[in-house]
Amino acid sequence: MIGEWELAPSPVLQVDFLRACIQEMKEPELSEPLDDNQPQAEEDLVDQAGNSDPNMVGVDPGMMADSNSPKQTFVPCKVCGDKASGYHYGVTSCEGCKGFFRRSIQKQIEYRCLRDGKCLVIRLNRNRCQYCRFKKCLAVGMSRDCKSGKQYAVRYGRVPKRSRSTEEQRVTTTDNSVGPEPVPTTESKQLALYDIILTISQAHHAQSQYTDDKIKAIVKKPVSLLIAQDGIPAPSPMSLEAQRLIGWQNLAVLMTPSIQKVVEFGKRLPGFADIVQDDQLILMKMGFFEVWLTRITRMFNKTEQTLTFGDGSVVAKEHLEIIYSSDFVKAMFDFAYGMNELHLNDTEIGLLTGMVIATSDRPGLSDPHAVESMQDGLIEALKLQISRNHSAEINLFSCLLMKLPELRTLGSYHNEHVQWFRQHWASLKLPPLFSEIFDIIKNEEV
Repeated sequence: MIGEWELAPSPVLQVDFLRACIQEMKEPELSEPLDDNQPQAEEDLVDQAGNSDPNMVGVDPGMMADSNSPKQTFVPCKVCGDKASGYHYGVTSCEGCKGFFRRSIQKQIEYRCLRDGKCLVIRLNRNRCQYCRFKKCLAVGMSRDCKSGKQYAVRYGRVPKRSRSTEEQRVTTTDNSVGPEPVPTTESKQLALYDIILTISQAHHAQSQYTDDKIKAIVKKPVSLLIAQDGIPAPSPMSLEAQRLIGWQNLAVLMTPSIQKVVEFGKRLPGFADIVQDDQLILMKMGFFEVWLTRITRMFNKTEQTLTFGDGSVVAKEHLEIIYSSDFVKAMFDFAYGMNELHLNDTEIGLLTGMVIATSDRPGLSDPHAVESMQDGLIEALKLQISRNHSAEINLFSCLLMKLPELRTLGSYHNEHVQWFRQHWASLKLPPLFSEIFDIIKNEEV
């Protein structure tokens, strides 16, 4: 049972709950069923009211054929090869793919592929695999993010002349539908990276309390960390040691819901299941605080000097300084402010935290090369994502990589503070999962 193992110097312990969590590699539930025999979906019907929607641009006259022409000339949709109706979400695309992409980002639908993410997407079968269709939308350049602060943004308008002239060189004159050109090797590699991006994005949205949409729904409520868990205020005056213990116990309760979510997120990282289980436990336990801090950076309030948790609890900076130290808390707040200035979106934060988990030089790893290979794919995916969404900020990716040593230092600093609490384990009453993630013996008698 949980908590019935002994404290050991090794970072890997017989952690029943975490091990069970990692072993339980369940497939994500589908938000929409996949049906190979489904009829032509409503997404393929032309939206007659498209011009009234700011996200739905009109048909470009230069892309339409003369009605008197015996043969029609058209620019193919970059996603499925069907006739493009305009420049939607930054890409020449048809009405069907435009509507499919719009619904996917608005509803945050989570798809999965039954064929290992390698389905060919053409007009005749574009409805068969929504996962691969959405991945293809992203791969050809459909935009779902921007720097304006909105979670999902669209680049819309008529096809630019330069883009249109390029496309017209590829125009096909025919009475029948035309499929896409063969995918070159470089595009295949890019599709593999978009497979990683899509997987991480969906996992992060499902397993983080601090995505854009969830933050908007948080109702804030100030709390004091210096009130005992039974609701009775601690006696005053109280020793600094007693304040630290009570404060840390309350902080543990606020942090614990994030542990399960980080574990579930880590399980879905590409390549994580192939790592030996003891190494999985090391990565989870030693990376948790760094992942938690990266996720919650948006909740540090510079003006009010507070930190807000996923349940709405607002904690004062001065209370955190009692639990830890002024220097450490200041470093946490400074790191959060610096991260917020980079204006990363949810997908980019998800990729960054995936890299944090897949750190190959954690002490005790039996196969660091497997972890390093896993992290290399995440680095390339993040680099691609940054280049797409922040093309004008040429140094952003380098700045982001420089944040990792700072984060690692904070993780080590935090572990030094945890060591003090390990020495006072007999006076602590902590959530079992919190005790496991930080290797603190559970006290059954308190």
